[in-house]
Amino acid sequence: MTDTNLVRKIQLLKEIRPRKDWVLLTKSQILGKEPSSIEQFSTFLRVFFRFKPAFATLVVLVILGGSFGLAQNSLPGDLIYPLKKITERGQAVFVSESELPKYNLEIANKRLEELTRIAQTNQVKKLAPAISEFQASVSKAAQNLAKIKEPEKGYEAGKTVVVEIKKLEENKQKIETFGVVIGDAEEIENVMCQLVERDIKNLGTLLEGQQESLRKAEEYLKEGKCTLAFEKILLLSNH
Repeated sequence: MTDTNLVRKIQLLKEIRPRKDWVLLTKSQILGKEPSSIEQFSTFLRVFFRFKPAFATLVVLVILGGSFGLAQNSLPGDLIYPLKKITERGQAVFVSESELPKYNLEIANKRLEELTRIAQTNQVKKLAPAISEFQASVSKAAQNLAKIKEPEKGYEAGKTVVVEIKKLEENKQKIETFGVVIGDAEEIENVMCQLVERDIKNLGTLLEGQQESLRKAEEYLKEGKCTLAFEKILLLSNH
């Protein structure tokens, strides 16, 4: 390397300037004192704007995570309630076809719990949207149960659905003590009637002790009490 080249490179090195935030930090370390709050904030701003895209993404993720967490305790009519429903729909993606009606009814029972909270706190304006959300959940359960065409899968789905329907009835009674009427879950009951009819047709030869359960199931079916009828079908051990 010639002397001329060496001099040129040294001159280039003189033009290099350290970042101001590094200078402030090094100065405070040498002098043994903490940088002032103004200096700290100034440093933060410079770093933030230098890496703004990355920080912006992080901030958005933190806000969304907090919002989704808060949404779990929200009620119909609240601003962040739709986030709660998005979470529930996301979870439904991982539920099997035969378990989906049960999942829908679990959501329906959550809607009744929300209704109870609304009634207890006398939030009258939220009653209508809460009842609507409950009815939509029950309707979704009925639709998904009706989609199951295979008798065995329908039977397995029916077993899990019966438990949730009982919970619905219990929760409805609690809400009605507050004077709130939400109506009957007719859609899901109608689908249960279809399941009972299909199961009765597929029954083989019954033992004498099973005839009584079948007779009672047919009686409930005629009365439109199809969840009770399905429970009687469950008692037929040779199904």
